[in-house]
Amino acid sequence: MTGRRPTPSTTASSILPAAHRRVRATALSAVAMTACAALAAGCGVIPGMSTSTDDSIKVMTWAPQGTSATNKPGMPAMASAYIKWVNSQGGIHGHKLKLLTCNDHNSSVGAATCAQRAVDENVVAVVGSYSQFGDSYFAPLEGAAIPYIGGYGASNNEFTSPVSYPVNGGSLTLLAGLGEALADSCGPVTLVRPDSIAGDQLPQLLDSGLQAGGHAKAVDQLAAEDLTEYDQQSQKALESATSDAAKTGCVVPELGDRTATFMDNFQRARQDYPKVKTAAEVGSVDQTVINSTGGAAGPYEGSYITGWYPVASDKRWDEMKKVISKEAFGDNRIDPADAGVQTTWIAYQVLTAVLEKIGDGEVSSDSVRRTLNDGLKVSTGGLTPSLTWPYQGKLAAAGFARLVNADVNVQTVRSGLLQSSNKQALDMTKILENADLS
Repeated sequence: MTGRRPTPSTTASSILPAAHRRVRATALSAVAMTACAALAAGCGVIPGMSTSTDDSIKVMTWAPQGTSATNKPGMPAMASAYIKWVNSQGGIHGHKLKLLTCNDHNSSVGAATCAQRAVDENVVAVVGSYSQFGDSYFAPLEGAAIPYIGGYGASNNEFTSPVSYPVNGGSLTLLAGLGEALADSCGPVTLVRPDSIAGDQLPQLLDSGLQAGGHAKAVDQLAAEDLTEYDQQSQKALESATSDAAKTGCVVPELGDRTATFMDNFQRARQDYPKVKTAAEVGSVDQTVINSTGGAAGPYEGSYITGWYPVASDKRWDEMKKVISKEAFGDNRIDPADAGVQTTWIAYQVLTAVLEKIGDGEVSSDSVRRTLNDGLKVSTGGLTPSLTWPYQGKLAAAGFARLVNADVNVQTVRSGLLQSSNKQALDMTKILENADLS
């Protein structure tokens, strides 16, 4: 979340007509190739031109690994398993896939470096990736017109960039959905969030769902970003959440990587207060976090969690689990319950649908992007609604033109496992349309 009103990109690639861009790109490529031949010197990769000596299709997946903050090693690992599976079946229309991976190290410089490598390596798409630094990586991708398929939703730019094709609604939908889910079951609601620009948008999102359900706004409790313990914040949150003796209150920690630290302090402090419920969204807490913090004996037991997809035990994930078992047996980086792994699986399903649509035609970043822009509808086996990316989506007026899947699944932690709490996903489109996110 960037914490500011997103605005559509105004790069040259987004404002020039497609035909004009193709003509210009062809002319520039011709000039560049002529110059290379004349000088007999090595030239950089020209976007849109294939330099591979074989018939493989190069794609990239990036994610932070080995850092002291957020790590998503399962995403490139899932990409590798998927590509091994596809290639073992002969590829797609005779084309094998070749995977390049990159570690953005949770830094803006790292994200820009990964994007520039994607350009230099002339990949046809960046698929199923995670990075918080959309401001850094979208500029190189937009300049080279490389599509970004199925990002994690960690940056608002994923819902505004013309080369982005998201498969979920990011934290935007999860917080709004969490508010709607809590409206009927909670007394006073307290949101604990960072005292930062990035945190300033969180209350409006949660409140949009609460108010849609007829509930009052949440108490907005700020916490400094650099805290290493949350004893005082835990006590303050408990005091506000238990202010109405007639109804059980709810506490929503939205502190990113420090949510686990807060919950550890909160678990101890709550013993001195009346019962309260807790709630979170899968961007902060997923099954891997629940497992690592004690499962049924941990601080999340009984919590409401909103996620983008069905719970990991749902049969709709069976094919993904079979691929993991076949191609990545014993790889402990891949947890089928991890939201990042799930996002990468869905993103590669989108890429497969695109390549199948292109068929025997030329595969390039341009043809992949054109296929996505021409109204392709992708079925993900019920894991998401049918996905398609019009130039202006339903939430364009709210500033999120590329957000096409606003579904949220409400889950509850029971016996240490995320279990579904609603039969059908909640569509947050109308709530976000009416949300005050200025």
